[in-house]
Amino acid sequence: MTMPLFAGIDSGTQSTKVLIVDGGGEIRGRGQAHYGLIEGLGTGHKEQHPDTWIAGLREAWRHAVSDLDPSQIAAIGVSGQQHGFVPLDEGGSIIRPAKLWCDTSTAAEAQEIMEARGGMEEFLELTGNALPAGFTASKILWLKKHEPESFARLATVLLPHDYLNFWLTGERRMEWGDASGTGLMDVRTRQWCREAITAIDGKLVEKLPALSPSLEPCGTVRPEIAAELGVNPDCVVSAGGGDNMMGAIGTGNMTGGTVTASLGTSGTIYAYSAEPVIDARHGEIAAFCDSTGGWLPLLCTMNVTVATELVKRTFGLSTREHDEAAGTVPPGAEGLMLLPYFEGERVPNVPEGSGVWFGYRERTHSAAHFARAAMEGATLGLGYGLGRLRQLGIEPKEIRLTGGASASRIWRQILADVFGTPVVCTSEAEGAALGAALQAEAAWSAALGQPADMEEICARAVKLDPQTRAEPRPENVRLYKRMLALHEELSGSLRPAFHHHAELFTEGG
Repeated sequence: MTMPLFAGIDSGTQSTKVLIVDGGGEIRGRGQAHYGLIEGLGTGHKEQHPDTWIAGLREAWRHAVSDLDPSQIAAIGVSGQQHGFVPLDEGGSIIRPAKLWCDTSTAAEAQEIMEARGGMEEFLELTGNALPAGFTASKILWLKKHEPESFARLATVLLPHDYLNFWLTGERRMEWGDASGTGLMDVRTRQWCREAITAIDGKLVEKLPALSPSLEPCGTVRPEIAAELGVNPDCVVSAGGGDNMMGAIGTGNMTGGTVTASLGTSGTIYAYSAEPVIDARHGEIAAFCDSTGGWLPLLCTMNVTVATELVKRTFGLSTREHDEAAGTVPPGAEGLMLLPYFEGERVPNVPEGSGVWFGYRERTHSAAHFARAAMEGATLGLGYGLGRLRQLGIEPKEIRLTGGASASRIWRQILADVFGTPVVCTSEAEGAALGAALQAEAAWSAALGQPADMEEICARAVKLDPQTRAEPRPENVRLYKRMLALHEELSGSLRPAFHHHAELFTEGG
């Protein structure tokens, strides 16, 4: 009997990736398609048209199955960038481009929603989360206020991965994991929070899909899409999830003590918890649900490779040259420090922030110093968030790395030193796509009446690469601890200036 195959689709901000995995956890095919954001938008506006994701899926799929018989694919799982707002009309047509997770133009709407329910502390009590600008809720209110004609047509609110599931199956559904990042759900009960929803519009609750368990299949592939992709019409589509939820599965992060750091354009750190972890004091740590039935306390910084890519463009460096240059400068970059808030920031919550180079002087005026400081600045931002996780009771024994930046040996050492914890990469760098494929396998087993154990599936498929392990160096740990304190002091002292700067130099200022 031919071994079934499982496809994982990871639809992100910059590309779509497809992995084809067999039941033994081996990669049998992979594909990727690149694309960009809509250009020419105003400050803070980050948008993509969902048609871009469909085109990316089609292209990446063609590459992934080029040497395979796609009819052997028994199930498909979809991972998608979190928080994006896909507005559909009654007929299922897209009303306007999706506003993305990195869109900070809705900061005023986020604040307005919280204030309508008594402020941040009261909103936290209602939903378990504060409401940063990146969450979906503020984007819906933005549409109502700024594009009322579009809002009047709104029939269904979907997230990016939900939209791809809709394209595949025709089903308008949401699962617990990704839905917990909308700002409209009580993460403790895994139910929509009517008080949060009605702060936007009294009829919005009718436009939110029903919530379902994350291990319950979404449906099967529509016949016309099955014919296009070459799969059988009975091909199962799992519930899927947000990229962080799928990344947790794809890095085997399903028990206490294991923490994942995903390092791409943005950076996320998250851990498994059997109970909700609520940041009731600050609201900086997102109290998400995971996509296996547990919870996923998570922090997100919006600027990781954003910082290093800027340095590479400025000095004309390749990735290899950037790494080599950074390695010639000692830890601390001889005093050059970066606040990497090029896209604003979520943790800490500084949506009006901008990039700041601090300690710039003649001796630090080199590409090497800027390269090192960019890596360190992005990592110190993550280190602040990891400290907040520790304060909430999450103590990592090991941090598993995924995402593009984890390929850098020098950056892995900086991560270990700033975190004060060993770090190691998984053998498969595309953790979210792998997690989607593994969830698809579980959904297929469930559809056959043979529920599978996700931990067993992960244990078979998720492998660590011992060659990438980095242990913290005590002298560097001590230095970065002092630098982190200065980083936090600098960030806090500049926040009033960031606000005044935004008033002066953005639209309407």
